[in-house]
Amino acid sequence: MLKLIIPLLYFFLIISNSYSEEKKTFLMLKNHKVNVRYGPSFNYPIKYIYKKIQLPVMLIDKKENFRRIIDHKKNSGWIHISQLRKSKSLITTSTKILFKKPTKYSKPLAKLDKGRLLTIKKCVKNWCNIETNKFSGWIDKNNIWGEIN
Repeated sequence: MLKLIIPLLYFFLIISNSYSEEKKTFLMLKNHKVNVRYGPSFNYPIKYIYKKIQLPVMLIDKKENFRRIIDHKKNSGWIHISQLRKSKSLITTSTKILFKKPTKYSKPLAKLDKGRLLTIKKCVKNWCNIETNKFSGWIDKNNIWGEIN
């Protein structure tokens, strides 16, 4: 009996892990002012308003033309699809150093504080080439929130 139970438990463990590792889909805000609603319709009241263009948000549900999202601070709500687009941005979740080249041995260009919004140019291996305000350079992929291709 024990010989039958152990392989079954092992099988269910493998299946449950594969479902929990789904790819997360990120979008970003298209406009400077985006309403977040309590439900998936214009009939629902506004919960709060984002005032940050290109802010990355994670998609957690879909219903008709509305998308339920969650942000890096765990705020969630429904946004009309016309206010969203494919993500090309990240947010730092800790203080990071911006480098001239994709190596820790290259020249440091700037210190990026936690919560800094970054626009992605391209990503390779463990590094992303980004832009933020006056700076452009490379950061490692650790401690960032958003989609990395």
